[in-house]
Amino acid sequence: METLHFQFEHGTRAVAPAAQLVGVVGSGNLEVLIEAAALNGACEIAVTTAAIGFGATWQAVMRDFHARWQLRDARIAINDMGATPAVVSLRLDQAVQAILEPGA
Repeated sequence: METLHFQFEHGTRAVAPAAQLVGVVGSGNLEVLIEAAALNGACEIAVTTAAIGFGATWQAVMRDFHARWQLRDARIAINDMGATPAVVSLRLDQAVQAILEPGA
């Protein structure tokens, strides 16, 4: 297993105070947990993955995610068992859509 950490500053969208979990860890899939956290406007992402050596791919997917959503004060945990970048993006989008505060 490999753990990767990403942090993005100066987000503009707040997440609701309740945590949101989407997906199931299983063969070829992943789960995403998003929760609010006091991070001075930042978004922290921790990825635990069985696919070792794909840090550059994860960084590209996380950069794209942050560009789309601009989350602030959010902590995201991703548990991956080999999902493709498209599935990762889909699960992240599902989690954000479920947790955004109204009007964000």
